[in-house]
Amino acid sequence: MASVSIPEFKVILCGEYGVGKTSLFRRFATNTYIETATMSSAKSRQSTLGLDHLSRTFDVRPNDRSIRLQLWDTGGLERVASITNSYYKFAEAALLVFSLDSLESFHCLSQHLIEILSLAENAKIFLVGNKSDAQPHEVHDSDIELFVEQFPKFNGIFKISCKTNEGVHEMWTEIAEKLAVSALTKTSMDTFKLHHNNQIQLHDSGQQSSSCCGGSSSSANS
Repeated sequence: MASVSIPEFKVILCGEYGVGKTSLFRRFATNTYIETATMSSAKSRQSTLGLDHLSRTFDVRPNDRSIRLQLWDTGGLERVASITNSYYKFAEAALLVFSLDSLESFHCLSQHLIEILSLAENAKIFLVGNKSDAQPHEVHDSDIELFVEQFPKFNGIFKISCKTNEGVHEMWTEIAEKLAVSALTKTSMDTFKLHHNNQIQLHDSGQQSSSCCGGSSSSANS
């Protein structure tokens, strides 16, 4: 029996250094968390440096189908401006991550958003506030609402904690379901366009045949 192909979606992590992108990647990969706050800066940097990616399969609605998310992490390279266009290329979803306890990381989002829109223009964009467990929050709901009003490009907004794992599973489930629905819609539209184009071609072909026959009859009568 032939194996059923599982659709795969490239998902990228974007945002400032230190907001928890690698912690989010680690939760995705092994459901573990490493406290880097107590590490030396050199050791903390070593734990994140270098691009990495990993795939996971999700069973989602509609139709209880399976899809695979391939998550990419910058690995700290945004700190040395070494992220290339290939990181964004073919991305179908982008997670714009900031830290809820850092207003500075939130204020830098617009630059990362511009990069996503220019280099991964077809990607669905999700806004992710990490470190929901940290108090006090420097980024408030009013800040997030104002940002979303200025840049109404987001397909979802989440508050999570990679440290406590709060909201992480629910976030991935919702993202996977939205990508699955998008894939179904695109497949349906492509099928409709193909069927529509075929109908047009058949109609045009019929008109040409009729016109040709009519032309021959007219020629014979004259």
